[in-house]
Amino acid sequence: MDGILPLNKPAGKTSFNMVSLLRRITGIRTIGHAGTLDPFATGVMVLLIGKNYTRMSNQFLNQDKQYKARIRLGISTETYDPEGEVTSTSPLIPTREQIDNALLQFQGTISQVPPMFSAKKVQGKKLYELARKGITIERAPVQVTLRIEILDYSYPYLDIDVHCSKGTYIRSLAHDIGQVLGCGAHLEALKRVRSGTFTIEECCEVEHLTDPLYNWQKHLQKRLSLL
Repeated sequence: MDGILPLNKPAGKTSFNMVSLLRRITGIRTIGHAGTLDPFATGVMVLLIGKNYTRMSNQFLNQDKQYKARIRLGISTETYDPEGEVTSTSPLIPTREQIDNALLQFQGTISQVPPMFSAKKVQGKKLYELARKGITIERAPVQVTLRIEILDYSYPYLDIDVHCSKGTYIRSLAHDIGQVLGCGAHLEALKRVRSGTFTIEECCEVEHLTDPLYNWQKHLQKRLSLL
């Protein structure tokens, strides 16, 4: 059962939940993934089953990704997503022209500061562990490359399609857009539709993994090269 399994992660489940489920089903302990998704997020998770494939994790992490994101304008949260405490609200309603102008600042290669509520490590400690203690530290900005398209804007929701390089935090993007607009914002919903060459269309649904009548192994890929 070793191979690469693109999985459509449902909302409310952690990336570790997906790894644990697959370990129970396959009986294989050596299982990893190529990029986490927050519990509230959905979409493509690339699961790597067996030693030959877990060794490839760095190759996957270096690939670009694509997301469908819904940004909630007018409300900022401490985690930059719907699971955090509200830190500020604003009655300001940006125009479509203001939205267009704001997004111009996030096209191409930019510097992005990772959020405090993230698994990124600074001096050996995960940022979210510090954040939960009320500690905020300075984070070095990271160079990321973005291509953003507006899918829909109906206040308070801004729906965008984002093509991005590795290390991009869509939560930070949502927060930063809100800061530029002056109304604040947070990431309301997120769906990863592509991770490297793997798309949402080829993913196995989680409920199929436990369905004895469904051959979920047909989704397994055996390639040992990303080329």
